[in-house]
Amino acid sequence: MTSRVILLLSLVSLLLFSVLLTPSLAVAGADDDDEDLSFLETDDVNDDAPEHTFPTDTFSDDDDFDEDGDFENYDDFEVPSAFDDEKEEEVAKFDDKDVVVLTDRNFSDFVEDNKYVMVEFYAPWCGHCKELAPEYAAAATELKAENVPLVKVDATVENELAENYEVQGFPTIYFFIDGEHKTYSGQRTKDAIVTWIKKKIGPGIYNITTTEDAERVLTSGDKVVLGFLESLVGPETEQLAAASKLEDDLNFYQTTNPNVAKLFNIEDTAKRPALVLLKKEEEKVVHYDGQFTKSAIVKFVSANKLPLVTVFTRESGASIFSSPIKKQVLLFARTNDTDKVFPTFQEAAKLFKGKLIFVFVNMDDVEVGKPVSDYFGATGDSPKVIGYTGNENPRKYIFDGEITVEKLKAFGEDFLVDKLKAFHKSDPIPEDNEGDVKIVVGNNFDDIVLDESKDVLLEIYAPWCGHCQSLEPTYNKLAKHLRGIESLVIAKMDGTTNEHPQGKAEGFPTLLFFPAGNKTVDPIPVDADRTVVALYKFIKKHATIPFKLPKPASSTTTSESPEAKEGANVESSNEKDEL
Repeated sequence: MTSRVILLLSLVSLLLFSVLLTPSLAVAGADDDDEDLSFLETDDVNDDAPEHTFPTDTFSDDDDFDEDGDFENYDDFEVPSAFDDEKEEEVAKFDDKDVVVLTDRNFSDFVEDNKYVMVEFYAPWCGHCKELAPEYAAAATELKAENVPLVKVDATVENELAENYEVQGFPTIYFFIDGEHKTYSGQRTKDAIVTWIKKKIGPGIYNITTTEDAERVLTSGDKVVLGFLESLVGPETEQLAAASKLEDDLNFYQTTNPNVAKLFNIEDTAKRPALVLLKKEEEKVVHYDGQFTKSAIVKFVSANKLPLVTVFTRESGASIFSSPIKKQVLLFARTNDTDKVFPTFQEAAKLFKGKLIFVFVNMDDVEVGKPVSDYFGATGDSPKVIGYTGNENPRKYIFDGEITVEKLKAFGEDFLVDKLKAFHKSDPIPEDNEGDVKIVVGNNFDDIVLDESKDVLLEIYAPWCGHCQSLEPTYNKLAKHLRGIESLVIAKMDGTTNEHPQGKAEGFPTLLFFPAGNKTVDPIPVDADRTVVALYKFIKKHATIPFKLPKPASSTTTSESPEAKEGANVESSNEKDEL
């Protein structure tokens, strides 16, 4: 009995001891796992970003590059040169009396009182807005008769209103119908705006009954579609009208008059329904011979409404990228060489109509052609041909050799079946790359960033970017502290001269983390604060390979002030003198 009591007391004592001991052990374990990052925090406190000077007439720090992007919206590519005074005066000479100016105070009431309203959110300093202004004003005057007011709002003043409508860039144009809005994505010309709006408020298809009406349409429109039908009502009209609603940048017409049909290059004896697309370009007439259904008509018009070769301008960019054809062949040439290579390029384009879009970029066009050429890496004086896939995963393909119809045909055929090898812009691979921050270029991206045995933090920057320059000392200090960790790489890449499909920048700087052993998936965007401690904690959290941060050899020595060191040196010197 006594032994049982002793045993019971022993068990109770052991249980109490374990209960009392467990919290202290847990705390001790937590303390062991909690890293001392005080020396990193000191770095953050002492971070003084150096002052930098960089051109103010190029890009702003807040510019975003979608590399669309990808360069998907290169019709909106911000020109890196300031507008000269002469052009500003020229742009300013127009009458915008019919454009309504709204503010936050009267915006809602105005939109509510009008069934249709087009609104432009603009910034006074925006070059695109300045170019749009005379076109917008002319459209406003023409649309007065349709009771469709065109409005502008200065987004730099009406900040809250712009935020409410999620304005991300300039100009942003919305079209309101009964208070509900959608984005205007057409060309920024008077004719395009007027046509687009009339399609939204009108029947979508217009009747031509006389030759006088036909001649007026043919002289006023750049591109028109005409259906030659047995009747102006019925299933064929419904299919044509439905197709018209899906094509915002050209007008659709219908007729039953054989004389009207002849003016549109349709034989009066042609089998009905017949359809034709007319353009004021090299390829003036395109006849349709498919089924008379909405989807088939839209496919035909989308594939044929562009010229055989589209000359790249700000306005034509929207048409290029709204096309269902996402593969483009671009010819880059200087003015002196255009006459030599353009006819050959145009002849080759005929072989791929409806399959590839052929685009000409004038490299001597400083405002538009040069920035686009620089983006594609088309430099030098000789003509160049580049294939481009303008989709969510853009690729570039270099044409090599003499520009002939036969070689362009072979290039286009390989392009269509994905036999070409993609090209990426790249600086030369650095001969010495032993610094704390590794230099990544297009041609060594795979070797450094996509090394499955390494966790990699990559900064994509622009040399002119002020935010990138401010981040540089912090980024360098982070790399210095982590340089002894074999499994970890801190790297940076100039995003203006290098590219890779897995290194896309939404803006500058862009920080991406590539975990080891998982490089086939998209990298992790770094959403941490731009401090040494915050970036370190982000890496620690997402790194596949565990690591331990090496502490400085002597924290007391490194933290000792210069004054203390000087005092110690003086005291030591005095002691030596006494001896």
